[in-house]
Amino acid sequence: MEEMMKQIEAMRVVPVVVLEDAKDAEPLAHALCDGGLPCAEVTFRTAAAEESIKRMTAACPDMLVGAGTVLTTAQVDKAVAAGAKFIVSPGFDPEIVDYCLAKNIPVFPGCITPSEIAQAVKRGLKVVKFFPAAQFGGVATIKALAAPYVGLKFMPTGGVSASNLADYLSCKSIIACGGSWMVKGDMIKAGEFDKIREMTAEAVALAKNVK
Repeated sequence: MEEMMKQIEAMRVVPVVVLEDAKDAEPLAHALCDGGLPCAEVTFRTAAAEESIKRMTAACPDMLVGAGTVLTTAQVDKAVAAGAKFIVSPGFDPEIVDYCLAKNIPVFPGCITPSEIAQAVKRGLKVVKFFPAAQFGGVATIKALAAPYVGLKFMPTGGVSASNLADYLSCKSIIACGGSWMVKGDMIKAGEFDKIREMTAEAVALAKNVK
């Protein structure tokens, strides 16, 4: 878990991917890696998620591929069997978190209230997702929540874009941001992987400029 946190912190941006067709998984994986972000959170919002994770990890073995929008322990099992290295849930589900911890699976649950954060801290978690970030006050709320929970890091997702990435990453309590602006569904469907690679590289450059 510590090593994974270092990897994510070094990348600073985690592409959040929705794949409708698993055939797009391999070219997308290459586009992200070539753009400088060998990482992806593949959401379980579609039937293609499990197969997409398999294809991405097969195509780019060193890529850090995780599963997002995980709502059940059965999905945890499917995601890990497919090659997912971490689990992300939109909210704090004690059953999913405890299940992952018992199996030593890195998990980043969504937390937006002190009560949810308290449950995460109680379980020894060092990083939590903050979703949907824009709707729940963004950086200002994260700073307020971080104050009493010293040492806890946040990974905001939802409403993060190239225009506000620097604002988020300038906050010391934010380890990285999850975003989909460089991997939009219409670009994937259109096969615009060169464009995705270029936008990924731009995101990497933006993140590197934030001190």
